[in-house]
Amino acid sequence: MMKTKLPLAFFLAGLLTFACVPLAEAQSPPKWFVDLESGGVFPGYCDVRIPGDTGTLFSLTDDLSTDSSLFIRVRAGLRIHPRHTVLVLFAPLTLDGAGRVDFPIEYNGVSFPANMPLESVYRFNSYRLSWRYGIKEGKQLRIGIGLTAKVRDASIEISGGGQASKNSNVGVVPLLNFLLEWRFSPVLRLLFEGDAAAAPQGRAEDVQLALVYQKNEKWAFRVGYRILEGGADNDKVYNFALFNYFLVGVTAYL
Repeated sequence: MMKTKLPLAFFLAGLLTFACVPLAEAQSPPKWFVDLESGGVFPGYCDVRIPGDTGTLFSLTDDLSTDSSLFIRVRAGLRIHPRHTVLVLFAPLTLDGAGRVDFPIEYNGVSFPANMPLESVYRFNSYRLSWRYGIKEGKQLRIGIGLTAKVRDASIEISGGGQASKNSNVGVVPLLNFLLEWRFSPVLRLLFEGDAAAAPQGRAEDVQLALVYQKNEKWAFRVGYRILEGGADNDKVYNFALFNYFLVGVTAYL
Protein backbone atom coordinates (compact mmCIF):
# COMPACT_ATOMS: atom_id res chain seq x y z
CA MET A 1 0.00 0.00 0.00
CA MET A 2 1.28 3.46 -0.89
CA LYS A 3 1.84 6.04 1.81
CA THR A 4 -0.84 8.65 2.36
CA LYS A 5 1.64 11.41 1.49
CA LEU A 6 1.29 10.44 -2.17
CA PRO A 7 -1.86 12.50 -2.91
CA LEU A 8 -0.26 15.74 -1.71
CA ALA A 9 2.90 14.97 -3.68
CA PHE A 10 0.80 14.20 -6.74
CA PHE A 11 -1.09 17.48 -6.38
CA LEU A 12 2.12 19.47 -6.05
CA ALA A 13 3.57 17.65 -9.03
CA GLY A 14 0.60 18.81 -11.05
CA LEU A 15 1.24 22.42 -10.13
CA LEU A 16 4.91 21.97 -11.00
CA THR A 17 3.88 20.56 -14.36
CA PHE A 18 2.05 23.80 -15.07
CA ALA A 19 5.14 25.83 -14.22
CA CYS A 20 7.38 23.77 -16.50
CA VAL A 21 5.17 23.71 -19.60
CA PRO A 22 6.89 25.31 -22.62
CA LEU A 23 4.68 28.24 -23.51
CA ALA A 24 6.48 29.31 -26.65
CA GLU A 25 4.45 26.93 -28.81
CA ALA A 26 1.12 28.44 -27.84
CA GLN A 27 -0.64 30.37 -30.58
CA SER A 28 -2.44 32.61 -28.08
CA PRO A 29 -1.60 33.82 -24.56
CA PRO A 30 -2.03 31.04 -21.99
CA LYS A 31 -5.18 31.33 -19.90
CA TRP A 32 -5.41 30.15 -16.34
CA PHE A 33 -8.72 29.39 -14.73
CA VAL A 34 -9.84 28.38 -11.23
CA ASP A 35 -13.11 26.55 -10.67
CA LEU A 36 -15.00 26.18 -7.39
CA GLU A 37 -17.94 23.78 -7.11
CA SER A 38 -20.26 23.11 -4.17
CA GLY A 39 -23.75 21.87 -3.36
CA GLY A 40 -25.29 18.72 -1.91
CA VAL A 41 -24.22 15.10 -2.33
CA PHE A 42 -26.78 12.32 -1.81
CA PRO A 43 -25.86 8.62 -1.52
CA GLY A 44 -27.55 6.26 -3.97
CA TYR A 45 -26.07 2.90 -2.99
CA CYS A 46 -22.90 1.74 -1.26
CA ASP A 47 -22.35 -2.03 -1.03
CA VAL A 48 -19.38 -3.30 0.98
CA ARG A 49 -17.66 -6.64 1.63
CA ILE A 50 -14.17 -6.65 3.17
CA PRO A 51 -12.28 -8.94 2.64
CA GLY A 52 -13.79 -9.25 -0.80
CA ASP A 53 -14.03 -13.04 -0.73
CA THR A 54 -14.77 -13.83 2.96
CA GLY A 55 -16.40 -10.76 4.52
CA THR A 56 -20.12 -10.08 4.98
CA LEU A 57 -21.88 -8.21 2.21
CA PHE A 58 -23.87 -5.26 3.58
CA SER A 59 -24.99 -1.81 2.48
CA LEU A 60 -24.12 1.53 4.04
CA THR A 61 -27.31 2.97 2.53
CA ASP A 62 -29.85 0.13 2.86
CA ASP A 63 -28.76 -1.73 6.00
CA LEU A 64 -27.34 1.42 7.61
CA SER A 65 -28.46 4.98 6.90
CA THR A 66 -25.84 7.25 5.34
CA ASP A 67 -26.51 10.98 5.53
CA SER A 68 -26.35 13.42 2.64
CA SER A 69 -23.81 16.21 2.98
CA LEU A 70 -22.47 19.43 1.56
CA PHE A 71 -19.41 19.11 -0.65
CA ILE A 72 -16.73 21.25 -2.23
CA ARG A 73 -14.43 20.62 -5.20
CA VAL A 74 -11.58 22.83 -6.42
CA ARG A 75 -10.01 22.69 -9.87
CA ALA A 76 -7.28 24.74 -11.56
CA GLY A 77 -6.49 24.68 -15.25
CA LEU A 78 -4.18 26.14 -17.85
CA ARG A 79 -4.77 26.29 -21.58
CA ILE A 80 -1.20 25.96 -22.81
CA HIS A 81 -2.26 25.95 -26.48
CA PRO A 82 -5.58 26.60 -28.24
CA ARG A 83 -6.14 22.83 -28.28
CA HIS A 84 -4.27 21.65 -25.16
CA THR A 85 -5.49 22.08 -21.58
CA VAL A 86 -3.95 20.79 -18.33
CA LEU A 87 -6.14 20.40 -15.24
CA VAL A 88 -5.58 19.70 -11.54
CA LEU A 89 -8.52 18.69 -9.32
CA PHE A 90 -9.04 18.16 -5.59
CA ALA A 91 -12.36 16.49 -4.77
CA PRO A 92 -12.79 15.37 -1.14
CA LEU A 93 -15.81 13.37 0.03
CA THR A 94 -16.74 12.13 3.52
CA LEU A 95 -20.15 10.72 4.48
CA ASP A 96 -21.29 9.48 7.89
CA GLY A 97 -23.82 6.73 8.58
CA ALA A 98 -25.43 4.88 11.47
CA GLY A 99 -27.98 2.18 12.25
CA ARG A 100 -28.56 -1.43 13.29
CA VAL A 101 -28.22 -4.53 11.13
CA ASP A 102 -30.30 -7.64 11.89
CA PHE A 103 -27.46 -10.02 10.95
CA PRO A 104 -23.85 -10.39 12.15
CA ILE A 105 -21.16 -8.66 10.12
CA GLU A 106 -17.61 -9.82 9.53
CA TYR A 107 -15.76 -6.70 8.42
CA ASN A 108 -12.02 -6.38 7.90
CA GLY A 109 -11.21 -8.99 10.55
CA VAL A 110 -13.67 -7.73 13.18
CA SER A 111 -17.01 -9.37 14.12
CA PHE A 112 -20.01 -7.13 14.83
CA PRO A 113 -23.01 -8.99 16.35
CA ALA A 114 -26.52 -8.58 14.94
CA ASN A 115 -28.63 -5.63 16.11
CA MET A 116 -25.65 -3.76 17.52
CA PRO A 117 -25.74 0.02 16.99
CA LEU A 118 -23.13 0.77 14.34
CA GLU A 119 -21.57 3.89 12.89
CA SER A 120 -19.82 4.23 9.55
CA VAL A 121 -17.50 6.74 7.92
CA TYR A 122 -17.08 6.55 4.15
CA ARG A 123 -14.22 8.66 2.77
CA PHE A 124 -13.31 8.99 -0.89
CA ASN A 125 -10.84 11.77 -1.65
CA SER A 126 -9.76 12.21 -5.25
CA TYR A 127 -6.71 14.01 -6.62
CA ARG A 128 -6.44 14.23 -10.39
CA LEU A 129 -4.08 15.49 -13.08
CA SER A 130 -5.61 15.68 -16.56
CA TRP A 131 -4.56 16.58 -20.08
CA ARG A 132 -7.24 17.24 -22.70
CA TYR A 133 -6.99 17.83 -26.45
CA GLY A 134 -9.59 19.96 -28.21
CA ILE A 135 -10.84 17.97 -31.20
CA LYS A 136 -13.15 20.84 -32.10
CA GLU A 137 -12.85 24.39 -30.74
CA GLY A 138 -15.69 26.27 -32.39
CA LYS A 139 -17.75 29.22 -31.21
CA GLN A 140 -20.84 27.06 -30.78
CA LEU A 141 -19.42 23.57 -30.24
CA ARG A 142 -16.41 22.31 -28.30
CA ILE A 143 -15.33 18.66 -28.16
CA GLY A 144 -12.34 17.46 -26.19
CA ILE A 145 -10.80 14.17 -25.15
CA GLY A 146 -7.79 13.29 -23.03
CA LEU A 147 -6.33 11.32 -20.13
CA THR A 148 -6.58 11.62 -16.35
CA ALA A 149 -4.31 10.17 -13.67
CA LYS A 150 -6.43 9.85 -10.54
CA VAL A 151 -5.10 9.24 -7.04
CA ARG A 152 -7.80 7.57 -4.98
CA ASP A 153 -7.42 8.05 -1.20
CA ALA A 154 -10.32 6.03 0.25
CA SER A 155 -11.35 4.37 3.49
CA ILE A 156 -14.39 2.76 5.11
CA GLU A 157 -14.60 2.60 8.91
CA ILE A 158 -17.19 0.63 10.90
CA SER A 159 -17.48 0.99 14.68
CA GLY A 160 -19.81 -0.18 17.43
CA GLY A 161 -19.88 -1.96 20.79
CA GLY A 162 -16.42 -0.70 21.67
CA GLN A 163 -14.92 -2.11 18.47
CA ALA A 164 -13.77 -0.39 15.29
CA SER A 165 -12.21 -1.45 12.02
CA LYS A 166 -10.98 0.75 9.19
CA ASN A 167 -9.96 -0.35 5.73
CA SER A 168 -7.90 2.19 3.77
CA ASN A 169 -6.78 2.16 0.17
CA VAL A 170 -4.58 4.52 -1.83
CA GLY A 171 -4.02 3.88 -5.50
CA VAL A 172 -3.56 5.44 -8.93
CA VAL A 173 -6.28 4.91 -11.54
CA PRO A 174 -6.04 5.92 -15.24
CA LEU A 175 -9.23 7.45 -16.66
CA LEU A 176 -10.49 8.84 -19.94
CA ASN A 177 -11.27 12.55 -19.81
CA PHE A 178 -13.90 14.07 -22.11
CA LEU A 179 -15.77 17.31 -22.77
CA LEU A 180 -18.77 18.22 -24.92
CA GLU A 181 -20.00 21.82 -24.79
CA TRP A 182 -22.76 23.42 -26.86
CA ARG A 183 -23.26 27.19 -26.83
CA PHE A 184 -26.89 27.73 -27.82
CA SER A 185 -27.06 31.46 -27.02
CA PRO A 186 -24.55 34.30 -26.58
CA VAL A 187 -24.49 33.77 -22.80
CA LEU A 188 -25.71 30.17 -22.25
CA ARG A 189 -24.15 26.80 -22.98
CA LEU A 190 -24.72 23.17 -22.08
CA LEU A 191 -21.75 21.36 -20.58
CA PHE A 192 -21.21 17.58 -20.49
CA GLU A 193 -17.83 16.72 -18.95
CA GLY A 194 -16.16 14.02 -16.91
CA ASP A 195 -13.69 11.23 -16.27
CA ALA A 196 -14.54 7.55 -16.74
CA ALA A 197 -13.03 4.10 -17.23
CA ALA A 198 -14.01 0.44 -16.90
CA ALA A 199 -12.02 -2.78 -16.51
CA PRO A 200 -12.65 -6.34 -15.28
CA GLN A 201 -11.39 -5.30 -11.83
CA GLY A 202 -13.80 -2.37 -11.49
CA ARG A 203 -15.00 0.90 -12.93
CA ALA A 204 -15.16 4.63 -12.20
CA GLU A 205 -17.32 7.45 -13.56
CA ASP A 206 -17.41 11.09 -12.49
CA VAL A 207 -19.60 13.03 -14.94
CA GLN A 208 -21.44 16.33 -14.80
CA LEU A 209 -24.23 17.82 -16.90
CA ALA A 210 -24.61 21.55 -16.31
CA LEU A 211 -26.09 24.76 -17.66
CA VAL A 212 -23.43 27.48 -17.85
CA TYR A 213 -24.06 31.23 -17.85
CA GLN A 214 -21.19 33.48 -19.00
CA LYS A 215 -21.64 37.13 -19.87
CA ASN A 216 -17.98 38.20 -19.95
CA GLU A 217 -14.50 36.73 -20.26
CA LYS A 218 -13.78 36.81 -16.52
CA TRP A 219 -16.57 34.80 -14.89
CA ALA A 220 -18.81 31.82 -15.64
CA PHE A 221 -21.53 30.36 -13.42
CA ARG A 222 -23.26 27.00 -13.65
CA VAL A 223 -25.89 24.78 -12.09
CA GLY A 224 -26.24 21.08 -12.76
CA TYR A 225 -26.04 17.46 -11.74
CA ARG A 226 -23.04 15.20 -11.21
CA ILE A 227 -22.88 11.43 -10.81
CA LEU A 228 -19.99 9.67 -9.08
CA GLU A 229 -20.15 5.88 -9.45
CA GLY A 230 -17.85 2.89 -9.45
CA GLY A 231 -15.95 0.43 -7.34
CA ALA A 232 -13.74 -2.64 -7.27
CA ASP A 233 -14.25 -6.37 -6.92
CA ASN A 234 -11.25 -8.46 -5.82
CA ASP A 235 -10.24 -10.80 -3.01
CA LYS A 236 -9.31 -7.87 -0.74
CA VAL A 237 -12.16 -5.42 -1.36
CA TYR A 238 -15.67 -5.49 -2.74
CA ASN A 239 -17.19 -2.01 -2.80
CA PHE A 240 -19.48 -0.39 -5.35
CA ALA A 241 -21.10 2.97 -4.68
CA LEU A 242 -23.13 5.68 -6.39
CA PHE A 243 -23.50 9.30 -5.30
CA ASN A 244 -25.70 12.05 -6.73
CA TYR A 245 -24.48 15.64 -6.69
CA PHE A 246 -26.64 18.73 -7.18
CA LEU A 247 -24.15 21.48 -7.85
CA VAL A 248 -23.50 25.14 -8.31
CA GLY A 249 -20.16 26.32 -9.63
CA VAL A 250 -18.18 29.41 -10.51
CA THR A 251 -15.16 29.69 -12.80
CA ALA A 252 -12.74 32.62 -12.72
CA TYR A 253 -10.53 33.19 -15.78
CA LEU A 254 -7.23 34.81 -14.87
